[in-house]
Amino acid sequence: MPQKSLNKNLHAAKNSKKDEFYTQLSDIEKELRHYKDHFKGKVVLCNCDDPRVSNFFHYFSHNFEDLGLKKLITTCYKNQNRDLFSEHKSESAIYLEYNGDKDGNKVPDPEEIGIIPLNGDGDFRSDECIELLKQADIVVTNPPFSLFREYVEQLIKYDKKFVIIGHMNALHYQEIFKLIKENKMWLGNGFENGNAYFETPDGERYGSGVYNPETGLVKFRNVSWFTNLEHQKRHEELILYKEYNAEEFPNYDNYDAIEVSKIKDIPKDYFGAMGVPDTFLAKYNPDQFELIGIPFGDLGKEIGVTRNHRGRTDIAITKDGKSRCPYSRIIIKRKS
Repeated sequence: MPQKSLNKNLHAAKNSKKDEFYTQLSDIEKELRHYKDHFKGKVVLCNCDDPRVSNFFHYFSHNFEDLGLKKLITTCYKNQNRDLFSEHKSESAIYLEYNGDKDGNKVPDPEEIGIIPLNGDGDFRSDECIELLKQADIVVTNPPFSLFREYVEQLIKYDKKFVIIGHMNALHYQEIFKLIKENKMWLGNGFENGNAYFETPDGERYGSGVYNPETGLVKFRNVSWFTNLEHQKRHEELILYKEYNAEEFPNYDNYDAIEVSKIKDIPKDYFGAMGVPDTFLAKYNPDQFELIGIPFGDLGKEIGVTRNHRGRTDIAITKDGKSRCPYSRIIIKRKS
């Protein structure tokens, strides 16, 4: 799907508050298998979930003993089903608490799950939900895309470990990129080919061209997992084989860095600043590279990008007598 159409769909979701995307169990299993050692003895909170359809609750409750969890808490907004195992609806927000199997069958039975009413609507920003957050060691969920910046800010404020889903556009938020640059947050292992397929409530459509009526899934490109838990992929060295030459890697007009249009073409013998596609962050190894900044807008001003031929603080490059602004770059530098 073209980026323009995707952005249109994301804005439409934000404006109509259609932010409910249910993560598939297979995607949760694929990602969380890389963090299993982190969960032993921990309290896990899934605080943007409807337990009747939450595959996060399903994953952690059915793997409670294997992961060695201490407690699982899941909050639910009001007007959702009160009981995961029935069609009964409640006007009250509730949260579920699971402390593990009691009868030895290794299955989270209804009578083993505590159902506790909340006074408010279950919003993660409410005082009572913040009190639940304070109990948690690790937060795992798919927060609303439109509230991603605010959601991450809260996790950082309360010093929580997390594994959450967000759109790659969030990398261009000043607050989010700063966390990544300071190694306080990074990308997880990610979805296959960067494509995420979510279920939606009652098969709702979310913009033209993304909803597949045959599968009942909504497709989003450039969606990833964000975390501050260490995992092996984060420290894998990117193998470089290209050699630098000025013709293939020209300098930008208004910033002292070279243009590298493909990650696989990062030259092995160049140690100055380079502009690379922001998908580089999926391969970013902090032991091998340094993040300098994003060369657009206010973030570009911070690193010294001057105005280009269009009068904007976006990096520009002239080739064959024509100036253009490469799309979506991050400035990096090799560590010697």
